[in-house]
Amino acid sequence: MSTAPLGLGDGHFPARAPQRLKVSFEFFPPKTEAMEKTLWEAVTRLAPLAPTFFSVTYGAGGSTRQRTHDTVVRLKAETGIDPAAHLTCVAATRDEIDEVARAYWDAGIRHVVALRGDPPSGMGGKYSAHPGGYANAADLVAGLKKIAPFQISVAAYPEKHPDSPDPAADLDNLKRKVDAGADRCITQFFFEADDFLGFRDRASASGVNVPIVPGIMPVSNFQSVNRIAGLCGSKVPTWLASLFDGLDDDVETRRMIAATVAGDLCRRLQSEGVEQFHFYTLNRADLTFAICHLLGVRPQRSPT
Repeated sequence: MSTAPLGLGDGHFPARAPQRLKVSFEFFPPKTEAMEKTLWEAVTRLAPLAPTFFSVTYGAGGSTRQRTHDTVVRLKAETGIDPAAHLTCVAATRDEIDEVARAYWDAGIRHVVALRGDPPSGMGGKYSAHPGGYANAADLVAGLKKIAPFQISVAAYPEKHPDSPDPAADLDNLKRKVDAGADRCITQFFFEADDFLGFRDRASASGVNVPIVPGIMPVSNFQSVNRIAGLCGSKVPTWLASLFDGLDDDVETRRMIAATVAGDLCRRLQSEGVEQFHFYTLNRADLTFAICHLLGVRPQRSPT
């Protein structure tokens, strides 16, 4: 049964993990100098939390290829934290994608997030494989493993990918990606803990034997997230919509609610054995930093 968050500090979930949770953060490559400044402010704020990795997205059709590469390389050089470069199958031949992958390996990048990718027309459009390209994410994973021993993360969908005919077919596709060599699954964002927990159980029963990391999207702008959710197949519960009702012009209250909702979701998952979270930051640090603080993930201090 779907229920609204119970609220931080109500004693229902443990306030701190018995061991330190692992976290990772996703960014997108900046388009302008102002966006670049915002990104690196976020990186500076979040890096002291010692994430297991940063990931950087890849635009449709390789539109951000160079910016993704430059951002990933700079992250590694300036933070010392392992970055993961997104790579898709869209609008490129195998040789072109392999060239990008080899350039990452030569630059010291050892982790790739391998994705089919959105159609060049954008999310919600009809996808078709590029002539001479990788057919799908499983095919891409297998190709990357032939190039070098990359660590590879792939996408998982607790509520089914919108292009899949049914949840069983979607799970079969995930299993193919893992069988091809994926080391980790990172989920699309979701808002109901039971959706993730049920999916995790079904995936395990089907033979998916790698970690499944929940993707968490703090909701700072409800209308924007609602639109994205509709395109990527994530449902937005009515209780979540009601929490943001009437707050279009009240930024601070929206932020407090966003931290509470995401914090409660993470704490519920933590109580069910989840030990790692992947945050979709949208290149903003404050909400993600606050949620991590609530979960007990705080800047590492040098012993005195």
